[in-house]
Amino acid sequence: MLQCLSIKPRHRPRLRVVGDHVPMVDVFITCAGEETEVILDTLRAAAAVDWPRDRMRIVVLDDKKSDEVRREVELIGLKNSSIHYSARTKIKGMPHHFKAGNLNGGLKYVSTLEGEKAEYIAALDADMIVESFWLRAIISHLITEPQLALACPPQLFYNVPKNDPLYQNLALFFGILEAVKDSIESAWCTGSGYAIRRSALDQIGGFPTGSVAEDVYCSNLLLGAGWKTCYVHEPLQWGTVPDSFSGHIKQRARWTIGTVQTSAKLNFFLYGRICRGMSFLHRFCGFVFTLGTISTVSSTASLLMFPIVLVSGYRLVAYADNDQLKWLIRLAFFSLFINRINEFIAFTPVGYRFAWRGNLGTLWMAPYHAVAIVRSFVLPSWLGGAMASFASSGSIDSVINERDARDRAPLVRRLRVILLNGGVLIHVMYILFTAGAVASSLVRTFTTTADTWQDRLFYVLTHAGWPPLVWLVASVACTVPIKYAVDPPAMPDREDLLQRDKDTLIAHPTEGAKRARWGKSNLLHEGFYVLITAYTTAIFFGSWFVK
Repeated sequence: MLQCLSIKPRHRPRLRVVGDHVPMVDVFITCAGEETEVILDTLRAAAAVDWPRDRMRIVVLDDKKSDEVRREVELIGLKNSSIHYSARTKIKGMPHHFKAGNLNGGLKYVSTLEGEKAEYIAALDADMIVESFWLRAIISHLITEPQLALACPPQLFYNVPKNDPLYQNLALFFGILEAVKDSIESAWCTGSGYAIRRSALDQIGGFPTGSVAEDVYCSNLLLGAGWKTCYVHEPLQWGTVPDSFSGHIKQRARWTIGTVQTSAKLNFFLYGRICRGMSFLHRFCGFVFTLGTISTVSSTASLLMFPIVLVSGYRLVAYADNDQLKWLIRLAFFSLFINRINEFIAFTPVGYRFAWRGNLGTLWMAPYHAVAIVRSFVLPSWLGGAMASFASSGSIDSVINERDARDRAPLVRRLRVILLNGGVLIHVMYILFTAGAVASSLVRTFTTTADTWQDRLFYVLTHAGWPPLVWLVASVACTVPIKYAVDPPAMPDREDLLQRDKDTLIAHPTEGAKRARWGKSNLLHEGFYVLITAYTTAIFFGSWFVK
């Protein structure tokens, strides 16, 4: 639906602030238990950006109050007076508001510093290494457009494994969806690397609390207040994805909960004072994305219905007569054909392989999103309902070190942790249940009262063989986390992915680490999709010859 509204693409020019007569900027680096060296790499890169040192202040906001982080930051600060360390006081029993509370603590801290009040606030996650031209690229858009409150770049990653088995690259989200939202002037904050106009932030009362997705909440409050936001589609920062299955699941569950929390706060973008300044497209965009998130519950239920219907002996498609069945087959073909054309065209900017991997990721991740929503917003506490606790992605350690080829846990322990603790057992059960349902349906083909080959063919087509074999696509998607548990990708140490200056210790990802890497196994996914397409095409042509 959003694609239909964004036929005219948004081509934002690449702007740069030039010279030393620049506005004052406060840069916040939020951390909450990440490795000290990861935080320091982000700090060193931020301190080395091409921006006059007397026109910026960098504040490390440490929500874990680490003595080691404080010592190292203060040591670097001895050579750079623009670097500061701050750790807010958190009173036990009082709400801390997670990252939003940490950022608001940063606002309070800079208000105590001497000197000029910053016109802009920029924020970085603890693991995001910025390019030297980051501020000159981001701030330029805010300077040239006075009504613009927020400018945000994509999050890019340098530690994505070969073939990206869990779909952690997020190329579709940052390369397609965010650009589409920007084309209808509904860009959302991407969580790191962004810059925000301080006057606009003060107008909405600082960084909003009440949602673990404070970035999405903040950008929508700005839109509701009549400000504009933009998406700067440039490679300006490079970070890390969770290096464990459990970290990946927890991160995505947090995003899901945050999206629903934010939408609920905004009355699902439908009405209220808080949405008063939003246009129809702003509201429509927010509602559609929320609907897409919540629909994972119904998607999970619908995937379960396929094997249930098959094992019950019912048809997967309803029709009145054979002529109607033939036209339904043709419509199924046209639907698949148009969808494939759309994939080739729409996903060209990021690469077609990401599209197919993203589709698989959507299917096997659906149960996790659904469980997160049901537990957080539906079930009472006595039935297991609970809001997921916040933990930054970089602070989640793996108990099995599955991506360390030298130190990973044995196969049996990996299977126990990922299948049982990680919930992948449900994917195994789904595959077995579906296989049994399909087998029983095929056996039933020869035990029914059908006498002719055409009757048996129609029985198969309307049951297990209905194109495009959605049950098979879902089953293949469910093998992704199972394969990951059996054969996880091996990744080098983080240091091997960086190019570090021996004198300054400033590190940036190598060019090889920035690029997506694909192996031959990736062709299996596309080969499977080709077979599904060929099968549907064959059924389509056959429908013209069968009476």
